[in-house]
Amino acid sequence: MAAAAQRPLIGVGVVVHDKAGRIVMGERAGSHGAGTMQCPGGHLEFGESFADCAKREVLEETGLEVGDVKFLVATNDVMGEEGKHYVTVFVTCVVVGEGKEPLPLEPQKCARWDWVPWSQMWEWAKQQAEAEAAKKEVTKKMFLPLVNLYREYPELEYCLEGR
Repeated sequence: MAAAAQRPLIGVGVVVHDKAGRIVMGERAGSHGAGTMQCPGGHLEFGESFADCAKREVLEETGLEVGDVKFLVATNDVMGEEGKHYVTVFVTCVVVGEGKEPLPLEPQKCARWDWVPWSQMWEWAKQQAEAEAAKKEVTKKMFLPLVNLYREYPELEYCLEGR
């Protein structure tokens, strides 16, 4: 399909946090961005709200039931080398179900999920953005929407404090 005829897709990136500054993250496998660190999330379905998409994707990917879903920001993510263009809608939420540990329910997409300090994710995104600007390699690769989150919204570095 010609670039002019293509349209961006809508992805929902879900920042599942524990009110103590940690978020759920895992390494992507088997699709665009393989080998990069990500938050749970996926494609917005026709007629679906951001909150419903977040709840569905987190449950499918990690087994966690989440609630208190709130819109955070959106990023414009053009993945030129992969021929993809997404608008990523970031939301935050907390675990409301019994289970508190994320499980790799779609291992072909993500082999494991961990609780990672938000400050650590922010540092990884910063390092990647700075390395890309200097045309250097990075040790911990981040999925482009998270790097763009850092680039476009630097004031969010402390957004999970006190939530």
